[in-house]
Amino acid sequence: VLIAVGRDACTRNIGLQTIGVKINEKNGKVPVNDEEQTNVPYVYAIGDILEGKLELTPVAIQAGRLLAQRLYGGSSRKCDYINVPTTVFTPLEYGCCGFPEERAIDEYGEQNLEVYHTLFWPLEWTVPGRDNNTCYAKIICNKQDNNRVVGLHVLGPNAGEVTQGFAAAMKCGLTKELLDETIGIHPTCAEVFTTMNITKSSGQDITQKGC
Repeated sequence: VLIAVGRDACTRNIGLQTIGVKINEKNGKVPVNDEEQTNVPYVYAIGDILEGKLELTPVAIQAGRLLAQRLYGGSSRKCDYINVPTTVFTPLEYGCCGFPEERAIDEYGEQNLEVYHTLFWPLEWTVPGRDNNTCYAKIICNKQDNNRVVGLHVLGPNAGEVTQGFAAAMKCGLTKELLDETIGIHPTCAEVFTTMNITKSSGQDITQKGC
């Protein structure tokens, strides 16, 4: 049983209405623009109370740091709320960065995307004889932008560690070609991203026979 308690945005009783800051009356979240500015120009909001943003501590820290640099340091850098690596730490971890496939389709159009995917078998699973088609990896590429990777997903052991490393590459403009040119470390789970060659659109079988 998974209980996702979540967080409440306790914004209704702190005087925001006095200065005219608008909130979402249903959930208390605060709508902001891409610079974390509310409808009142001199009031900014960061973190879990933002409407439509991720409720993650590192995101709030990054957004706050960049906001301070813009306000007082002459910077123009904004927080990237898309390429945020995150992980669900269930017994078999799930990690992702960038767009899920459905949102990527909404953003770029299905005809402009190529999705590569595969099942894989971690080496440490071979001795106990665990199912060799439980772990899964997928990348979503924008064909109109040199096959840039706009979404990366992995279900398998240590997915958090794997995702963190690829997140940095995605911030640097990772493309499918660069992944193909990267020499994998054998035998690791992350290696699977350097050997993907089956697209979802092809309908080819992605089951694995070995590690």
